[in-house]
Order: sequence, then structure tokens, then C-alpha cells
Amino acid sequence: MHPGPLEWRRAQVREVLVETSRVRSLVVHVDGWPGHLPGQYVNVRAFSNEGSQPHRSYSIASAPEDGLLTLTVERIGGGGLSTYLVDQLQRGDSFELHGPIGRSLVWTAASDGPVTLLAGGLGIAPLMAMLRHRQRHHCPTHVVLLYSAKCVEDIVFREELNWMARSDPHLRVNYTLTRSQPVEWSGYAGRINRELLAETCFPCEQNPRHFICGPLPFVQQVSTLLLELGHGRSSIHT
Repeated sequence: MHPGPLEWRRAQVREVLVETSRVRSLVVHVDGWPGHLPGQYVNVRAFSNEGSQPHRSYSIASAPEDGLLTLTVERIGGGGLSTYLVDQLQRGDSFELHGPIGRSLVWTAASDGPVTLLAGGLGIAPLMAMLRHRQRHHCPTHVVLLYSAKCVEDIVFREELNWMARSDPHLRVNYTLTRSQPVEWSGYAGRINRELLAETCFPCEQNPRHFICGPLPFVQQVSTLLLELGHGRSSIHT
């Protein structure tokens, strides 16, 4: 019998993918993994000579159908768990995690109605799990992704997102860059504001659902703007 879903489990790294200069995706096999829903996360801890380290939460970026679990991690500051996961962890190494956790951001292909996904920085990770899940099921649900990053080099999963958009007429992918834009940039510039939401996202009369993930100020600001545009509070998931 597998242990309960919140017991610590061993995760062994099968592959480390370089996403950006500060971001890595860890593709892992988890002993007794019970499965997850798109939008859930796990707590992660590592071990040193001094024993267990404090745990941190990381969203799952892989679809439930993928078999192996993908955690996408950004190096934060000059030390700590994120630096270990990004800079030191190698194929064959192990750490521990427990989960899956969270229901507030979950979306599955069985859901109805159009969907707006709003990502700030690495908040793209759980939304990517939704998009990969949707793609695995050839789901016809209309989806708009609005992804805010500092610069084009910070757009995680950019090639895969662009491929999804090219191959799926029901998916629109929009980027906005808040700090710098290359000369040939054809996307948006600046932080997400009311005008950008109105231009890129589904109108209220289509009753879309909104899934927002990113730094807390980003989540709060975008949620407020959606309410100002007339979207119902129950349609907003963070």
C-alpha cells in the first residue's frame, strides 16, 4: 500500500532541463506517487550533513499523464534550497517531497467554458501543467495565456508555448515584457493593466474562468483589475 498523499516520498532526478540562466526543470521519479491534478504543488526538502533542511513549495509543471513529475525551480538569492536544486542537483540525485497539495488553482480538461491563464514570472509553472494536460487530451476549450516576464530571456517554456499556439487555433499566447524589449519584439510591453486585460482576454459575457499565478503583488493587482472589468469574484482562481 502506498503511503498517504502528504507523507514524504523519495524523488530521484531523471533529467535536469535548462530553462533560463536562473531556472531549471527537474524531471523526477517519485516513489509511490499517487498522481496529481493540473495546478497543484508539492513541498520539497533536501538533506545535508546537518540533517533535514527547511522545505519550500514548488508548483508541478508536468501534466498528470506524463508519468514523471516536473518541478520548475528558480534560483532565489545567494543560497538556500533553490540554489541547491538549480546549481547542484544532478541526474541520479534524490530529494524528498510531499503532496500533491492545493485545490484552488486546479483546472482539468473536463471543465467547460473559456479559460484565461495569467502568469507572472515563474507563476507559469502550474499553468503549464494545465496547458500540457489540455494538449494531451486534444481539448477544444478556448484558452488565452497572458504571460508577464521582465525580459525575453526570462520567458520560461517559450519554445513549447509558441509551438502550442501555432498548432492549436483555440489557444492564444500573449507575452508582455516589463523591463526590456528587443528591437524586433512584436508582443506587449509594460506591466499588465486594465487596458491590456480588456484587449487580450475574454469578455465578461463569455463567462470565462481566470487562473492567476505569480508573486503576491501580481496576483492581487490582476485580480483587482479583473473585478474592475466586471468579472465575478467566483471566476477568479489564484
